[in-house]
Amino acid sequence: MGIPGRLAGAFRRSFGRLGPGLITGAADDDPGGIATHAQAGAQFGLNMLWMVFFTYPLMVAIQLVSARIGRVTGRGLAANLKEVLPGWAVAVLVAMLFVANTVNIGADIAAMGASAQLVLGGDDKLFMVAFALVSLGLQLFVPYHRYVHFLKWLTLALFAYVAVVFTVKIDWLEVAARTVAPHLTLNGAVLTMIVAVFGTTISPYLFFWQSSEEVEDMEADHEPNLLHQKANRAKSELARIRLDTFAGMAVANVIAFFIILTAAVTLHDAGVTDIESSAQAAQALRPIAGPMASLMFSLGIIGTGLLAAPVLAGSVAYAVADIFGWRQGLEHQPWDAPGFYAVITAAMLVALAVIYSPLDPIKALFWSAVVNGVISVPIMAAMLVVAARHKQMGTFVANSGERLFGWAATVIMGVAVVAMIIALI
Repeated sequence: MGIPGRLAGAFRRSFGRLGPGLITGAADDDPGGIATHAQAGAQFGLNMLWMVFFTYPLMVAIQLVSARIGRVTGRGLAANLKEVLPGWAVAVLVAMLFVANTVNIGADIAAMGASAQLVLGGDDKLFMVAFALVSLGLQLFVPYHRYVHFLKWLTLALFAYVAVVFTVKIDWLEVAARTVAPHLTLNGAVLTMIVAVFGTTISPYLFFWQSSEEVEDMEADHEPNLLHQKANRAKSELARIRLDTFAGMAVANVIAFFIILTAAVTLHDAGVTDIESSAQAAQALRPIAGPMASLMFSLGIIGTGLLAAPVLAGSVAYAVADIFGWRQGLEHQPWDAPGFYAVITAAMLVALAVIYSPLDPIKALFWSAVVNGVISVPIMAAMLVVAARHKQMGTFVANSGERLFGWAATVIMGVAVVAMIIALI
C-alpha cells in the first residue's frame, strides 16, 4: 500500500473514532448559524474573527460536561436535570426548547429550499417539503447505526466554506492582525452581534443531543454506563469523548471562521453589509466572488441543513422522552418508541407550518435565538451541578478544567442574556 493508501486508511480510522461530538459540532453550523456568521463578516468585516477563538474553550467545556453526564449515567440530560431541578421547571425548559428548535428547523428548511432554488431553479417551497420529508423519513426508518454514518459524512459538506475562501484574493497578514487586534467600538450594534454569535455557538439543543447520543452509542454497542465499567475501559471512553468533542467543536469553529472570513472579504468589501439569511448570502456572493463561490456556499447550506434538522428534532425528542420515561432512541423502530418518534414528527411538521405561515422565518429565527439564550443559562448551571455530584456521577465527576470553563461559559452567557434583554428594551 502506497503513502496515499496509508493516509486514507489513517483518516478512516481516526474518523471512525469520532461520533456524537463531531456531529454535534457540525450541526452547530446550521443554516441559521451560517446566516449569523455571514452577517458578522458582512457588517463588521474581519473584526469579528476573534469570537471564534474566544468561544472555542467555553463550547468544548460545556459539551464535554453534557457528553460525560450521558456516558457516565447512561441517561439523557433531561432525566439527570430532574435530579437537581423541580420537575415542572425541567418541563418548562423542554417546552421552550421545543418551540425554539421547531422554529429553527423551519428557518433551516427555508434556507435549504432557497439554496436549492438558487442552484437548480424551480419552486423553493417544493424543495422545502422534499427536504423535510427526506429528513423525517431517514429519522423514522433508518436505524441509528446506519444513520449515524450518513450524518458523519455530511459533516464534510462544511468544508465547502473552506473552499470558498480560496476562490477570492485574501491578505492573510491583515486577517491575522484583525483577528488578534480587531478595530471595534463597543456600541449597541457590536454588542448585539457578539450576543448573536455567542448564542448561535452555545445552544441547548447541542447539550441534549450529545448527551443522548452517548447513551445511544453505548446501547448500540451493548455496553454498560461508566459507573458499571472497569476502570481501564472507563478511562478509554473518557479519552475518546475528549478527542471527539475537541475535534467536533474545532470543526464548528474553523467553519465559522471561514464563513465570517468569506463574507468579510467579499460582501463587506463590496459594501454589502446587511445579510438576513444564509441563502441571501449565497446569492449575494455570485456577482462578487463568482458562480463557483456561490455554488459551494449553497451546497454547504443544503448539506448542513440535512445534518442539523435531525439533531434539532432528535434533541427535543430525547428531552421529552426523558421527562415522561418513554422508550427512546433512533435505533428503535417507530412502533417500538411511538412517543419518541411522535415528537420528532411533530417537530418537523410544525417546522413546515412555520414556513407556510405568515410568520417571517428570519424574525422567528431571531426570537428562537433569544429563547435559546434565556434557557441556556439555567440548563448549563444545572448541568454543572449534576456533573459535580458524586451521587449521580460516582468517581467520574467533571474535572476542574471542565468545571472552570463550564462556569465561565455560564456566567458569560448570563451576561449576554442580560445585555440582550437591555438591548431589546
